[in-house]
Amino acid sequence: MENILFKSHKLGNITLKNRIVMAPMTRSRAIGNIPNELMAEYYSQRADAGLLITEGTSPSPNGLGYARIPGLFNREQLNGWRKVTDAVHKKDGKIFVQLMHTGRVSHPLNMGENTKILAPSAVALRGEMWTDQKQLQPYPVPQEMSFEEIQQTVEEFVNSAKLAVEAGFDGVELHGANGYLIEQFINPEINKRSDQYGGSIENRIRFVLEIAKKTAEAIGGEKVGIRVSPYGTASGMPVYDEIEETYSLLAVKLNEIGLVYMHIVDHSALGAPKVNPSVKEAIRNNFKGTIILSGGYDAHKAEGDLKNTKGDLVAFGRYFISNPDFVKKLTLGLSLQEADSRTFYTPGAKGYTDYTSL
Repeated sequence: MENILFKSHKLGNITLKNRIVMAPMTRSRAIGNIPNELMAEYYSQRADAGLLITEGTSPSPNGLGYARIPGLFNREQLNGWRKVTDAVHKKDGKIFVQLMHTGRVSHPLNMGENTKILAPSAVALRGEMWTDQKQLQPYPVPQEMSFEEIQQTVEEFVNSAKLAVEAGFDGVELHGANGYLIEQFINPEINKRSDQYGGSIENRIRFVLEIAKKTAEAIGGEKVGIRVSPYGTASGMPVYDEIEETYSLLAVKLNEIGLVYMHIVDHSALGAPKVNPSVKEAIRNNFKGTIILSGGYDAHKAEGDLKNTKGDLVAFGRYFISNPDFVKKLTLGLSLQEADSRTFYTPGAKGYTDYTSL
């Protein structure tokens, strides 16, 4: 009997050739924040996945927190991404761009002139950020966003989504996970606002719902997904009491908007608290679109969760870095190459496009 993992899946108006998703992973190869030929080669090498989701891509000059990450807010970046989408589509692949605003997870040395490090509240992240100019530097205190800056940022997401469609992407994923700007609003330990964007659950999810609604209106809900990480502790996110209620309500509201998928990340394999199964069940019950599962999966666990209808698609990360032919190896039951973590974020082809295939 054929494994569910290798069966096709209808995602909005497109059909995925299998249920294997390449998870979004920052790789820091976009010199000058512009996608390039090397990135086109990288993604096209992995186009056998049912769906590719790009690395986090900023919709705003204010969201370029890491060194050498791509943006999608001007024509030069659009033209760079067109190289990527053309290369993937030539191999019959499907690709969404992940729109990621880093918010407080940033440093001025990684950003351009006339930019601001913005967050819902002026609460700094502990620790240090890599910069190419001065190596590791302490995180600065972010600037609390004004109402006008919140509205401007919402529009930046919408405009970036429009550029994504023009660049040839099959859709966009809103990055609401891993401690970046959207999750900074959701988390009450980071969001200390007292206006309509802080306090209650309804207020703390207002920002993400405004982005989701306006983006869906602009390009169609069938082209918009979102990634979330309940119980995730990445980038200094504390666990809080109302997680289940928060994500249950968020799933209801995103379902009403008509998003095409929710991508649930479980970071417990990396040491974060285990996601309570009831949270995943609440999302599954309240959101009628596609569910993507992510976090510590191998083929056996993925097949089991698909058979038990816990999700519809499964995302794999690190295996795709070192195995451009990951889907083929899964199909044949072959062993996988290990990734070299020393080249995850370094510029150039080494550890990026030079892993061998069958």
